Amino acid sequence: MDTNNTSPRTLEVLSLPELAERLHVTAQTLYDLRSKGRGPRGFRVGSRLMFRVIEIEDWLARMEADDGRRHDRSLQ
Repeated sequence: MDTNNTSPRTLEVLSLPELAERLHVTAQTLYDLRSKGRGPRGFRVGSRLMFRVIEIEDWLARMEADDGRRHDRSLQ
């Protein structure tokens, strides 16, 4: 019996350079966002900073919602 509840989706990860490339930003931009508490949650594997794809998607959704609230003209 398999007691591992981890789906293949939760195992998908990107390195910092891979994430930066996908988002068309520099790695430094991601470091800066993380230092301000606004970046994606990540974890270290040795010296490499890694990010779960599912966490990135959640982070992007939060950023999109925050941006939508900031620019919602019906609230002004």
